[in-house]
Amino acid sequence: MRRLEGEQVLVRIFLGEGERWHRASLVTALVERLRREGYAGATVIRGIEGFGAKNVLHAAHHLRLSEELPVLIEVVDTEERAEKLLPILDEMVTEGLVTMEPVRVVRYLPSREPAPAS
Repeated sequence: MRRLEGEQVLVRIFLGEGERWHRASLVTALVERLRREGYAGATVIRGIEGFGAKNVLHAAHHLRLSEELPVLIEVVDTEERAEKLLPILDEMVTEGLVTMEPVRVVRYLPSREPAPAS
């Protein structure tokens, strides 16, 4: 098990949920890649409304669901790992926003349940 504590880096990747990577969901492909590469973890958060550089509003409304809702992937890891993530993002992400900021990890513990076999 990896230990993560103290000063680390938060990487935020803002995408549209409809973006693709080799015919698959870019979000899923990116999370799977991060897992394979040994990153400490990633969380995907689906937004209900937002706009980006093109200034186009994407929203989920009662009668119509947008196919391009905003998605945020958050990754917390060491500064070294965050820097190694940049070439992966250059390869896979063609549009969107990526930010990096320092964070203080207070607790990073696995659950007491064994991980499911993959």
